[in-house]
Amino acid sequence: MFESLAFRNRWVYADTFGGKVYHYRDSAGLEVDAIVELPDGNWGAFEIKLGIGAADEVANSLLRFAHRIDTERAKAASALTVITGNGFAHRRPDGVNVVPLYTLTA
Repeated sequence: MFESLAFRNRWVYADTFGGKVYHYRDSAGLEVDAIVELPDGNWGAFEIKLGIGAADEVANSLLRFAHRIDTERAKAASALTVITGNGFAHRRPDGVNVVPLYTLTA
């Protein structure tokens, strides 16, 4: 239920700016909960986890995904973010944001 709420919030925010929200899963099992793409081609990838304890694992998954992007055909990610249900907002040394849902506003 938390993931659905967070996904819906991404959709509402993206729609405000004319953006789209996608889910990604490839044949190797790599998955991204939400990819928000704006009309100008900028995009961000989001993993959604209720507890902050999973942030390290899914942050690594976001980094693996970002490294697979062919930046000659598409822009690199503007943001890689783990959305959690608790904790505090911070940026990890690898550049992945960890943000509690309650801190996100339009």
